[in-house]
Amino acid sequence: MSLFAGTATYYRQFRPGIPHEVAAVLDHAAPARPVGRRRLLDVGTGTGLVVEALLSRFGDIIAVDNDADMLAAADAALRPKLPQGSRLSLVQSTAEDFTAPVGWQAELVTICRAFHWLDQAAVLTLLDEQVAPDGVVAVFGDSSFWAAGSPWKEAVRDVVKSFLGEERRAGSGTFQHHNRPYGEIMAESPFNEVAELRVPVQRTWTAESILGYLYSTSFAAPHLFGARLKDFEAAVKHRLTGFSDNDTFPEENEFLIRIGQRRRK
Repeated sequence: MSLFAGTATYYRQFRPGIPHEVAAVLDHAAPARPVGRRRLLDVGTGTGLVVEALLSRFGDIIAVDNDADMLAAADAALRPKLPQGSRLSLVQSTAEDFTAPVGWQAELVTICRAFHWLDQAAVLTLLDEQVAPDGVVAVFGDSSFWAAGSPWKEAVRDVVKSFLGEERRAGSGTFQHHNRPYGEIMAESPFNEVAELRVPVQRTWTAESILGYLYSTSFAAPHLFGARLKDFEAAVKHRLTGFSDNDTFPEENEFLIRIGQRRRK
């Protein structure tokens, strides 16, 4: 079973998209080309949130994910928005098994909220053949609810733990945390000149969107709760009432973006 089995609908509706400020950073980091000749490879695309944010900036896009339901949701969302003359290929594959078309190289590779699932060193090595000589690899993401960071998120995480256990779930298993900084891993790869940027983001949630977000994750996917799903929903809503009397829950978050390129000789 996929780590994200049964989450695609929630993922598309409730996962926060990529802010314009983050899209601008990615656009600026990639080498300039006429839009029609610019190529983007999005690894671990999920439901296509990164592609959606960059659709107008790249004319040839390949989006890769190993979950067929995620790709179907991405296709349904992105096709109607695809600019005329642009190309979009959705490929079902793991990052480790993906091979780009012969001669195809990306100006920008994006890996958003997915790097921790990958064989990181292996994927970065494989990308050496799939990235243009002056191209870049961007590894980025914001903090999940599991990382908490505010009283109401800590309360929600405590409810998840009370139903599913203290360890963070990852589908039927538990999440294996990577302790090494991503920038350090990238510095040992072909893309060893690494810059880090931070983009703050503010959001406002409701009880419904919080639950929808949780159901989009591998640590609180609906199937993990079995017959106790309704009890879980009631428990989350009850805990949240202690933090707002109008069903609004502010969040301060940030995207940490790591841009890797080959060191100039």
